[in-house]
Amino acid sequence: MALVNRISRLFKADFHAVLDRIEEPEQLLKQAIREMEDELVGANKRINMASHEQEGIGARRMELQKNLVEIEEELDLCFASKKQDLARSLIRRKLEGQRFLKRLENRLAGNDRSLDKMREQLTADRASLEGMKQKAAVLDQRAPDEHEPNTDDVAWMMRDLAVSDDEIEVAFLRERQARSTS
Repeated sequence: MALVNRISRLFKADFHAVLDRIEEPEQLLKQAIREMEDELVGANKRINMASHEQEGIGARRMELQKNLVEIEEELDLCFASKKQDLARSLIRRKLEGQRFLKRLENRLAGNDRSLDKMREQLTADRASLEGMKQKAAVLDQRAPDEHEPNTDDVAWMMRDLAVSDDEIEVAFLRERQARSTS
């Protein structure tokens, strides 16, 4: 039974090695790097657009705050002149402006959180890309020479073929049991 398992593992190892050679892992890694670079460019564009939107909202908020200050001054004037009808319409504008200002501030805060998350993700993606580039560089350096045998493959197969003491003990007990019942 152990011999069948060992032969089965050997065939699986050979099959996986053939698949690895067909897939060309270096090419797959380079393609993944290109895709990640494209994704980073898109993420940068989205961050720039969101930042531009934030600037627009901030400018609108400052304009609204300036208008609210002007309304306060006009209200002072209306109350000093005892123009209550005019003061009521200004108060309506003030309340509407305050509500709009509150919505703008909520939107700014939400956009700030989104921008922070996008920037954190971009930083993580850049680090991941850098790691992949380093792996690709290592693979390029380790590319086996056509004339040299790949000792890595041999070492890997030898590790796979190595039999542990526990496997020997279990096989020994099975063999002894099989012979004692015969």
